[in-house]
Amino acid sequence: MSFKTWAVVLGAATLSGCFGVNTSQAPIATTYPISEQQRMQAAHHWEVLAEHEASAILSDRRLRQKALYIAPEMPTTAFAEGFRALLTSELVSRDAIVKTRPEAAVEIDFDVQVIRHRDRTAIRAPQGALTALAAGIAVATIPYNHWAEPALGLIPAAAVADVFSGSWTSETNHEVIITVSADEYDTLVYSSSNLYYISGGDSGQYDRERGRLAVSSDW
Repeated sequence: MSFKTWAVVLGAATLSGCFGVNTSQAPIATTYPISEQQRMQAAHHWEVLAEHEASAILSDRRLRQKALYIAPEMPTTAFAEGFRALLTSELVSRDAIVKTRPEAAVEIDFDVQVIRHRDRTAIRAPQGALTALAAGIAVATIPYNHWAEPALGLIPAAAVADVFSGSWTSETNHEVIITVSADEYDTLVYSSSNLYYISGGDSGQYDRERGRLAVSSDW
C-alpha cells in the first residue's frame, strides 16, 4: 500500500474520532424478547378465564368472606353475558357469597377493550418453525433417493405434524384486554388484566358497539 493510501486511511480514521460513535439522528427500532400470548377461540376459553379470576378473587384476603355482586355490562355482548354467567358459577361452586342485588356487597365489574391493529408489521415465526419446515422438506425428499413410492416420504413428516399441530396457532391483528375489578366503598380493592389474541371475525363478540346481541327468528 502506497504512502498516499496510508495517509488517506489514517486521515479518515482520525476524522471519525472527532464524532461520537454509536450515535443516530433518531431512535433505532428494536424488538422485544420473544413472548407468548394466548388466543381465545372458544367459549371454553372464557370458562378458563372465569376459573382463573374466581380463584384469584377468593384468594385475596380483602375479598374473602365478603358478599359479592357481579355487575352486568351495558350494552351487553356475547362475551359479557357468557363470562358473567361463568364467573358466577365458578364463585358459587367455590362457596362464595354471591348476591343478586348490589346493596351491601363488593361489586365485581369487568371491562373489555378491543384493539384493532391497522399497520402491524410481520411477526417473527415461532422458534424452531423454520427448522421443522426444513426437516419436513428433507424428509419429503427421501423417497426420491431410496423409496419406490414418493408419497410415502410424507408419512414421517405428517406424523410429526400430528403430534405438534395442537400447539400451533397464528397471530391476528385483533386483541382484547379483559380487566376484572372489585369495588368497595368507591375504592378498588382488586384489579386483574389479561391480554388475548382473538380472530377478527369474533371481535363483535367482545365489542360493546358492534357486538350487541341480536335476536334471530331462525330455528
